[in-house]
Amino acid sequence: MQSEAVKEENKKKKEYLRQYRFHVRRIHRINAEIAELRSMKISPSLNNDGMPHSSSQSDLSSYAAELDKMEAELIEERYKRMVEYQEIVRRIKRLRSENEKDVLFYYYIRGLDWWEIAEKMKFSERQIYRIHGKALANFRLPEKDVSECQ
Repeated sequence: MQSEAVKEENKKKKEYLRQYRFHVRRIHRINAEIAELRSMKISPSLNNDGMPHSSSQSDLSSYAAELDKMEAELIEERYKRMVEYQEIVRRIKRLRSENEKDVLFYYYIRGLDWWEIAEKMKFSERQIYRIHGKALANFRLPEKDVSECQ
């Protein structure tokens, strides 16, 4: 059985490795929000009389401001995703075992399910779990920044 310290360390490693997928999901959500906002503006608004009416100018300026804000969020999130990707993949590549590298990459970067990884690597799912455990044991988290401690 794993000691509490090892479990806690593995939990931190998993959280670190999941950061990339978090940014990917956030980008998808922001894109969906932008698409929804645009579709609401394209569709004519309906009044109680059931007839289409055009939007007022003030609606367009608030729409444009919201769209600009969301697009800026999207750009920032894409940048964060790129930085996380580069850092996490660099750390994964430090592992000695190619199987360990593959499992961490497929699971945390590509977002594949365990069975998909097993199929891709031609292993049983149980073996993939074992490789994942070894990979976590060998994976090194970044050292804490001095600025984080202050």
